[in-house]
Amino acid sequence: MSILHAMIINKDRLYQYEARQRWKVFLFTFAALIAGASMFYTNYLVKSLSQSERTKAEVWAMSTRSIVTMPDVDDQFISFVYAVRDSLSIPAIITNEKGNIIFWRGLDSTKTNIKELQDSADHQLVYDPIYFEKQLARMKRNHAPIDLHLDTGEIWSVYYRDSDALRQLRIFPYLQLSLIAIFLIIAYTVFNSIKKTEQNLVWVGMAKEAAHQLGTPISSLMGWLELVRTKFDAENDSILNEMERDVKRLEIVADRFSKIGSTPTLNSHMVFPVIQDFVQYFRVRTSEKITFQLTGDQTVEAKLNVPLFDWIIENLLKNAVNAIESEGKITVNIIDNIAKEEIFIDISDTGRGIPKSNFDTVFQPGFTTRKRGWGLGLSLTKRMVDYHQGQIFVKESELGKGTTFRIILKSNLRYEPTQV
Repeated sequence: MSILHAMIINKDRLYQYEARQRWKVFLFTFAALIAGASMFYTNYLVKSLSQSERTKAEVWAMSTRSIVTMPDVDDQFISFVYAVRDSLSIPAIITNEKGNIIFWRGLDSTKTNIKELQDSADHQLVYDPIYFEKQLARMKRNHAPIDLHLDTGEIWSVYYRDSDALRQLRIFPYLQLSLIAIFLIIAYTVFNSIKKTEQNLVWVGMAKEAAHQLGTPISSLMGWLELVRTKFDAENDSILNEMERDVKRLEIVADRFSKIGSTPTLNSHMVFPVIQDFVQYFRVRTSEKITFQLTGDQTVEAKLNVPLFDWIIENLLKNAVNAIESEGKITVNIIDNIAKEEIFIDISDTGRGIPKSNFDTVFQPGFTTRKRGWGLGLSLTKRMVDYHQGQIFVKESELGKGTTFRIILKSNLRYEPTQV
């Protein structure tokens, strides 16, 4: 790839990134403008309607005062005053100086007139006192009272509460903001999903290209090894045999990368021999100060994709080696949990240990305690364990004494594998 071509690709990716950022800014700005305009206009309407209802309550109070203080006026005027008073649509209550309820308006008729006293001469209507107390307390919290000064010197207080329309209007901005927030969350989720999909496609493409590029030199190395064996008559040379194992290992690595994005094939394998083969390969490529021990049940079987499963064990063993500063021991123990049809694979080391607060964090991409680490090993390991429909977690760890990772696989269980 030419430098000019690479610059064009980078420029195109930068443009796409900037375009996504602009869309995000636009969406958040648009949502903020809608929210701000809605809050401003709704607040204006609430204030106007609240003032209008206050005026209505004052008119109703004055009309009630007129009825009480001017009993001798003509019937036509009284009818007009009653019409004005009855036009009030908001709930209201009038109390005297002692706090007793004198008049009310717009309340629940089933609560204000419960039954009629049978033994009362004037057939007085009985109301629900608890209902009135609750309504009066609510009105007192809503608005300041309107004072009515009577000719007798007595002062009545008029209380009222917001109409249903005004109460709904007060709630409307919050409902609208909730809808806007849901819209933003959905939009953000969609953009993130698109971004992750693009990233996954890029990584899959890079992995397949890396596998393709490795194919030629690996084949060439195999040819050179055969040529060296023939030229120097070294068919059973131990050094060349180990080199051949390394080259075959490269083939396995290339095969892993070539299968990323495809569905792995899982077949039934005995777990012990699979792990044993890799431990033997890994042991000779590690410091002699670190000892390995493989124990446990040798007969259990599980559905495995051997190249991917080797990768799991490789990452965990490398992690254990890195945790051991000088001398130490790595133990792999295989346990058959017959009751739950599960297989436990415990990989323990005598390294520096992991703080308990990091038990879950170690599996997150980018988390590492090494200066030059990428923090992808355990993240990839967890993902590959997921491909096998299994689990992995830190079983136990103590600072300065070591760590045990546990893998749980299903035995004798059929399931559909997912994509790598």
